[in-house]
Amino acid sequence: MALMKPKTKTPIREQDPKERCSNFKEVCLGYTLEEGQEEAKRCLQCRNAPCIKGCPVGIDIPGFIKAVEEGDMPRAAEILCSYTSLPAVCGRVCPQETQCEGVCTLGRVPGFEPVAIGKLERLVADWKYQHMTDPKPPQGPHKGRVAVVGSGPSGLTVAGEMAKRGYQVVIFEALHEPGGVLVYGIPEFRLPKSIVKMEIDALKAMGVQVVTNAVVGKSVEMRELMEQFDAIYIAVGAGAPHFQGIPGTTLNGVYSASEYLTRINLMHAYEFPAYDTPTKRSQRVVVVGGGNVAMDAARSARRLGAQEVQVVYRRSLKELPARIEEYHHAVEEGIIFNWLTNPVEYLGDQNGQLIGVKCIRMELGEPDASGRRRPVPVPGSEFVIEADTAIEAIGQGANRVLLSSFPELKLNKWGYIEADPKTGATSVPGVYAGGDIVTGAATVILAMGAGKDAAEAMDRYISEKRGNA
Repeated sequence: MALMKPKTKTPIREQDPKERCSNFKEVCLGYTLEEGQEEAKRCLQCRNAPCIKGCPVGIDIPGFIKAVEEGDMPRAAEILCSYTSLPAVCGRVCPQETQCEGVCTLGRVPGFEPVAIGKLERLVADWKYQHMTDPKPPQGPHKGRVAVVGSGPSGLTVAGEMAKRGYQVVIFEALHEPGGVLVYGIPEFRLPKSIVKMEIDALKAMGVQVVTNAVVGKSVEMRELMEQFDAIYIAVGAGAPHFQGIPGTTLNGVYSASEYLTRINLMHAYEFPAYDTPTKRSQRVVVVGGGNVAMDAARSARRLGAQEVQVVYRRSLKELPARIEEYHHAVEEGIIFNWLTNPVEYLGDQNGQLIGVKCIRMELGEPDASGRRRPVPVPGSEFVIEADTAIEAIGQGANRVLLSSFPELKLNKWGYIEADPKTGATSVPGVYAGGDIVTGAATVILAMGAGKDAAEAMDRYISEKRGNA
């Protein structure tokens, strides 16, 4: 039966690389309904559905794809949204190639590509927001009150799941705009802010309240929340940037990817002067790292007018952690990649301005704790890349504002909250946690999966607590 299906995915339209290098509009233009139906026909409708097992939130993937094939978009949206509160986001940024699509039965047939599950999810979600009204809050008295600290993907998921169950939910967000990493970390060309706003507006329509400019641990104390709410979910992410700490890090022109992307994304620096948030207009940029954040920083710098953008990564393409789609887009946009290369020093002029990045070649040695071969410097292989801007995208750590003010929370050796991997329960009864503040920097969908599991546990906890009261 598999051999009767088209071997490759239905082509999807994208902005031309030459055009998109000068704008922040979305790169992928999505399927039309007809194109989506053609792609949906490729699904084998497997009985064992490995794609469901590969999805951290357990979406009924064959179910919604079958509805798309039949042209029943309301049914497809109903199925999809019964499992996820952020379908339009996941359809754009979820790493399907290593999850649902990575285990697709069709993709395991030699010469065949897996079904484009992510692109179909995006199609259904976008159709939903264009044609269906927002859900209404559950009727009747609230089952309890839940506070969510942080409005990133994990916090939004908990908010949606608890609102569906009949709880009154209040989200506390430290920044002036909700969305967490979805708005400050992911560029407009990958995830338009209008999409995030639609997802959050849908939650508000369900009765979820969002309080911005509320820094829990400073302007709001955790003890206050524990007195006012039946349970609390902490999803503050891991937003404290890491630096390599090499000589010259304090030079003007050296940034963390977190700062660079936040200025561009959340503060709309790419729309200056319409928004009064200028950012440096660079000519030669070096980005350090190989993850999605590094790709985002490099591609953003290109769009801001940099004539040359180079990525330096200490391993090879084979070990690159970024999504392969983002890498391909970067290559199409003229980003240069230096494999097996690592910075050792930032070079500056007499005014303290960055003028170059001194690097060293690497070779892969024995595997490290992650299972990947450890990069080892090659003696005498140093060279210099001219640059007026360097952006380090080598990871982030736990934000200490809340954690320092609430010592009752047990932390692990890396400074993240210690929480039960199945329920999100912390060392403090009634307080749950999930997402990057528990796992360290990971993917949007894994943070959502943690939120979904925690919501189920919180519902049980509150029900038992109120039942015994």
